[in-house]
Amino acid sequence: MSLVYKQIIVAVDGSKESEWAFKKAVAIAKRNDAHLNLVNIIDTRSYAAVEAYDRSIAERAQKFAEELLNEYKAKAEGAGLHHVKVLVEYGSPKSMISKDLSRKLDADLIICGATGLNAVERFLIGSVSENIVRTAKCDVLVIRTPEDDTIQ
Repeated sequence: MSLVYKQIIVAVDGSKESEWAFKKAVAIAKRNDAHLNLVNIIDTRSYAAVEAYDRSIAERAQKFAEELLNEYKAKAEGAGLHHVKVLVEYGSPKSMISKDLSRKLDADLIICGATGLNAVERFLIGSVSENIVRTAKCDVLVIRTPEDDTIQ
């Protein structure tokens, strides 16, 4: 059994929590000389009803995701990583990350932020990070945002 990570997935969505997850992922990828896969899942459920009214919503979501991931990719490469890949996917973040993408990328570590949904959504459907922990076939690191959430 290897104690070195080779394929790391970090899920980012633009939140403070995912920025912390990204920073930890870069540090771990550097220590392990690993491939870093920056992933944003556009949750189709969150805009399906609105899209019937506004067709450009999917295009804006795609543009936001690409800009976010490319910005993170530049930061990761600036930190010295040589193997950085960006992926924008559509679907449910809960199942896409832990099942589809982890298998497709042969991931041995998934890193994500601890929060994202509000308390009512977490109660009703559970958090994405909780679902990833329960269903992933590889190690999962859930990053908590410190009380003083100023990113250095």
